[in-house]
Amino acid sequence: MIDHYYSKNPGAASHKQVVTSVLKGKTFRFLTDAGVFSKRGVDFGTRLLIETAELPEKGTILDLGCGYGPVGIACAQAAPGCRVTMVDPNRRALELASQNAKENGVDQRVEVLESDGFQELQERRFDCVLTNPPIRAGKEIVYRLFREARDHLKPGGALWVVIRKQQGGPSAKKELESLFRRLETAQKKKGYWILHGLRVEE
Repeated sequence: MIDHYYSKNPGAASHKQVVTSVLKGKTFRFLTDAGVFSKRGVDFGTRLLIETAELPEKGTILDLGCGYGPVGIACAQAAPGCRVTMVDPNRRALELASQNAKENGVDQRVEVLESDGFQELQERRFDCVLTNPPIRAGKEIVYRLFREARDHLKPGGALWVVIRKQQGGPSAKKELESLFRRLETAQKKKGYWILHGLRVEE
């Protein structure tokens, strides 16, 4: 695989920095590093995903491809009745995510796991899955993550995806429509789409 933020061991030399972001009305501090997605701060698409997604009051939430952890950590803060699992294949990102969960006071309700998609989550089911998919990893990987997410949702569970229209938004929406009988575009802003799929019982 080409070396990028979805690689297991990024080759970029470490260069850590701290960024702050206001998410769902609360200020968070995140440690970031080279070789992880959006190292200079939480990007607009991720921010829009966090602000748009409707979280359950109780249950299980998965941050799929968590990077250094802004989505999962913001969800853990906003939905204290939920348990949050954060997964990524990037070991550098996972170390940051663990540190950031502790730094932001949610580590007792957050689990951080190394996993390429649902590889280490085979028997797990979730009430809510959120993802800013790794577009640079290629359509084959992104669409596999979509399929796996659907299969690991509980009945009535929701998938929330952020994607840029110019980076495959229409084709991603078409793929998700083939997987979810109920799919809607929950938000459109600055070229980003938030797509919401609901797993309904057959």
